[in-house]
Amino acid sequence: MGLYVNPGNLSFREAINSLIYVDKSELIDYTNKVINTNRKYICASRPRRFGKSMAADMLVAYYSKGCDSEELFAGLKVAQTDTYKTNLNQHNVIRFDVQRFLFDESHIPVFIKRVQDVIIKELKTEFGEYLDNEYDCYGLPGVLEQIYAHTGNGFIFIIDEWDCVFRLAKEDTATQKKYLDFLRGLFKGSEYVELAYMTGILPIKKYGEHSAINVFDEYSVTDPKNLSEYFGFTKQEVQEQCTKYHVNFEEMQKWYDGYQLGDFHIYNPKSVVDALTWKKLKSYWTGTETYEALKIYIEQNFDGLKETIVEMIGGGQSEIDPTTFQNDMTTFHTKDDVLTLLIHLGYLTYDEQSSKVFIPNQEIAQEFIRAVKIGGWGNLAETLKRSEALLKSTWAMDADAVAQGVAQARSDTASIIQYNNENALAYAIYAAYASAQVYYANPIRELPGGRGFADIVYLPLKNADCPALLIELKWDKSAQGAIRQIKDKKYTDWIKSYTGDILLIAINYNKKKDIHECMIEKYTKE
Repeated sequence: MGLYVNPGNLSFREAINSLIYVDKSELIDYTNKVINTNRKYICASRPRRFGKSMAADMLVAYYSKGCDSEELFAGLKVAQTDTYKTNLNQHNVIRFDVQRFLFDESHIPVFIKRVQDVIIKELKTEFGEYLDNEYDCYGLPGVLEQIYAHTGNGFIFIIDEWDCVFRLAKEDTATQKKYLDFLRGLFKGSEYVELAYMTGILPIKKYGEHSAINVFDEYSVTDPKNLSEYFGFTKQEVQEQCTKYHVNFEEMQKWYDGYQLGDFHIYNPKSVVDALTWKKLKSYWTGTETYEALKIYIEQNFDGLKETIVEMIGGGQSEIDPTTFQNDMTTFHTKDDVLTLLIHLGYLTYDEQSSKVFIPNQEIAQEFIRAVKIGGWGNLAETLKRSEALLKSTWAMDADAVAQGVAQARSDTASIIQYNNENALAYAIYAAYASAQVYYANPIRELPGGRGFADIVYLPLKNADCPALLIELKWDKSAQGAIRQIKDKKYTDWIKSYTGDILLIAINYNKKKDIHECMIEKYTKE
């Protein structure tokens, strides 16, 4: 048993012995099916704190010849699969975490050599009879080829934080190229590879001419394929843990749900475990991520990026094309590139079916609000503080107070939003009603265009004791006309299955007088 070659199972044992452990061992059933096939190259990219390292530790414990893990897996789901016994502790495993070789920027010039040196040293200890020093000049690939030639046994590679180089050495393209050349030489066309499993935050496909590690299938947050449920907690898993530890599931859902991976709603496991452990629901995100990282990216105001952020803070969604993203942390040409990076970092989530991106939950919304406060985005932070009062005025049907609140939000966001049309008014509304996310699902918005329902619709969350809001916006027309339009076009029919109270809210901006007008009526069911 070594640190890098055929390591032990201590890390996975600690995970299983922890107070809260959720069984993700069925991932092994999939990796067993792709060993020594043309699908044997797997790169699973997920944000930090989504269980990537735990999954890597699990695969090491299962495959490595350097340990006996039968007792650890005996009660887990994978033990019921057909391939379980065939591969349990039957393979040579090479496992390393790139981040351990890159503590800071001073290690960048030498880390590739260091990785090879420590692994080769352990290979010589275990397979020395087949090796001599003449193969050292060919690096790690040359040593592995000789071992395979003499023994006929291949290796399973498990690499954690594979993309650390691209996150730490963002501008160092020469080192990035050398690193990709190293991975290309290690994997491409190599007979000794039985399975290669890499984890990281960034996907791996688009590094220009040096994309030769394209043998890997990418399982990312924008394209999770069939591995969605194995990283992060599913709704059912969180419900089971909430029942076990007597924590309100609906509150847990509001704080930590919202990441959409394929057909699954995924919860951030670190935050859920912390909330279950401490019996306190709050933002645990800043324990490992700081708002400074987020602030750097959202201040790059490509194509009205700040307006989109304002909209999303208020619960809105934005359609994007994630395919233009170059999978690094420096190449941004459009708003979509920045938003796609934020998806991979975990600050946003992506609905593959609608191609829309949004803030997933209350925990992350707080991080955006914190970034806005520090970033000096005009007086937007003050608008967010006043949002709760505006919402209460809306429920009280105080139209004058709502008009004043919207006017103040418009003033506060003036440095961000060019206020010249109905769409700009909608952005101000999203900022003004940012606190609605505590009581309502993400608002449903249809850009003005006669599609048949109100511009913005807020439907209450389950068990929230508040009315639904149908908001119709007008620019330089009249609030009375907006109310009349809601009624004449029967916008309420769109939510006729909703049985609670509904408020009809009309907001108009009178350009000549530079004032906002509001009318609010309670909908009476016929």
